[in-house]
Order: sequence, then structure tokens, then C-alpha cells
Amino acid sequence: MKFFSARFVIVAAAIATLESAMAQVALPLVDVRAVDPTIIVELRYGGVNNLSGRALYPPGTSALVRPEVAPRLAAAQAFLRRYQYQLKIWDAYRPRSVQLHLWQLARNTDYVADPRGGAGSLHSWGVAVDATLVDAANNPVNMPTDFDDFTPAAIWRYQGNDSGIRAHLRLLQLAMAGAGFCGVRTEWWHFVVADWKKYLSPEDVRQAAQVFGTRWQGKL
Repeated sequence: MKFFSARFVIVAAAIATLESAMAQVALPLVDVRAVDPTIIVELRYGGVNNLSGRALYPPGTSALVRPEVAPRLAAAQAFLRRYQYQLKIWDAYRPRSVQLHLWQLARNTDYVADPRGGAGSLHSWGVAVDATLVDAANNPVNMPTDFDDFTPAAIWRYQGNDSGIRAHLRLLQLAMAGAGFCGVRTEWWHFVVADWKKYLSPEDVRQAAQVFGTRWQGKL
């Protein structure tokens, strides 16, 4: 019994240490739909249709971003509505505890940042979103892959022969680039504000650049 108690204390201490390391200063965040209620939100980590196969967010979770990011999404939405399309948000702010769970499942830095040290995911800083297109009636349109597809088919530059998919992806990329976002090479749905560095400390910027430096897509 003493051995069990001691072991329990050690495990509990390890968990507490990890939670402490994962702690993050509270961020100023706003609900995307409070800024533009026409933006469609379907948080994939609020349901089972994601990498983990289960809900990682509580029911009713909103799509949250930094206050400076939300107007950029509204600008992208305004651009898309001119062409009879809309923006759908699959993920926005992501707590580090959820990022840790995803990292434990994927363990591949080409797709999921390790949050145990350094900056972790830029989702956890409120400066990144995962987004796709829907039509004016909120129907899905053909895109290169579904969400959380960790295959070569999900890269930024569509390699297939479907002209409709190519046009949809190009339209999404143009909308997001025009609103001040950049993308990453491995995930067509992932967008980060181009000036993300000003929201992190210099040390976090350095560590994030080391992780993401090979993943930035750069110019369209």
C-alpha cells in the first residue's frame, strides 16, 4: 500500500509538472462569429470526425482568435461572398492540452507541433485557423482532401487533375492571402497571420521558426 501511494504521488507530480509546463498566459480572444456571423463554423475537434476519433472540445465551444485576426477572416469572407462562396472554420484557437493529445497521436512535426517545449502550435496563440470553402447555401465543395489528412494529397500545391478542386483551392488561397494570411506546405487548410511573430516572445519566435521554417509555403 505504501508503494502504491508513493507511486501515485510520483505520477501525480509528473502530471502536475506537465500541466504547469503547458500553462500559458491568458490570451485576448474573440468569437469569430461575433465579428462576422456569416462565417460558417464547424469545429472538427468538437466532434468525432478528426484525427482522435472523439470530441476534444466541450459542447458549444466557439471559434476563437485574437481580436486582430477576426477582421482578417471577415475580409476573406467578404471576398469569397463576391464569388458565391463562404469561409468555413474547422479550427481556431486550440488549447495546449488538446495540442498535446494530438501530438501524442501523430508524433509527426510535419503536421502537428510538439507543445511540450517552445512555442508549440500557433493555433495555441490565437493566430492560426484551419479553413475550407462551402458554397452560398453552406454545401461542401470539392477540395483536395478532408481535414486531418496527413498524406501527400494534402499539400498546399494541389497535384491532382480535377480543375474544380484546383479552382476551389486557389480561390480559398487568394481570399486568405488577400486578408493577410500565409499557408504551410503540408496542409492546404492551415493558415497563419503573416505577422504572427509580433504576438510571440523573441524566444518563442526563434523556436517556432525552427519548427515551421521548412513548412512555410511562402508566396502564392
